[in-house]
Amino acid sequence: MHRLLIGSLRWLDVRLLYTFTSLFVIPVCLLLNTNHSRTSAYRYFRCRHGYGRLRSAWSTYVNHCLFAQVVIDRFVVYAGKRFKVEIEGYEHFQQLETEEKGFMIFSSHVGCYEVAGYSLTSKTKRFNALVFGGEKASVMEGRQEILTHHNIRMIPVMEDMSHLFLVNEALDNNEIISMPADRIIGPIRTITFKFFGDEARFPAGPFSVATMKGQDVLAVNVVKISVKSYKVYVTKLNYDKLAPRKQQIQLLVESYVKELEHRVRQYPLQWYNFYDFWRK
Repeated sequence: MHRLLIGSLRWLDVRLLYTFTSLFVIPVCLLLNTNHSRTSAYRYFRCRHGYGRLRSAWSTYVNHCLFAQVVIDRFVVYAGKRFKVEIEGYEHFQQLETEEKGFMIFSSHVGCYEVAGYSLTSKTKRFNALVFGGEKASVMEGRQEILTHHNIRMIPVMEDMSHLFLVNEALDNNEIISMPADRIIGPIRTITFKFFGDEARFPAGPFSVATMKGQDVLAVNVVKISVKSYKVYVTKLNYDKLAPRKQQIQLLVESYVKELEHRVRQYPLQWYNFYDFWRK
């Protein structure tokens, strides 16, 4: 199925697929609500943005349509097409790239990080991207074909945590590590921090690794601007590397969450964590 989609996108106008999913696929998904994404999105707009009932319902629909578009856009890239990408804050990436030591990038589920990740490439350092290990083979093949040309290595996240050895090895080799810092998968250690006025849990792993290794960290958020274009926001995250370790982690979490909330408020319809993020 995925290979058929990739093949068809080589000649198909992507707007036709956008329209089809918006009119026929998304309404069915919202009606069935099998993974509670409709419920979670509606509560997000009602409770975190203070929208009324009708606006929250409409925003939930648009939010799912935009999510379908960015999923399609991944396959558009696998089909060999490219999007226009504007990068704000690129100088932060360029500065760290020239230094001897490697650094880390914290991504989030805002927009489509994968599309823009291909535009943040380094000529001097290998780029290592943590990815979900349960993807279909055709998706992983499409990713690998694109990433190989950009000196990017995929590190699938494994249940036995063996991927952490590759992360540690990459940082010891002064390479770049990119990992999501806004989603909890499985029974992992978490950090609680105030987000949109209420306590939310974030995975401790990215912040623990960064502070343990004394890494510089960038937050990278990617948003869809139009049918053929994306915008990348690159922001330097600040924390005191001389402070006690626990305080370093808190400062880094604070810096990341502040930037994340800023981008989510700026692009509320492109927040794609479809679960109760504030669940106690």
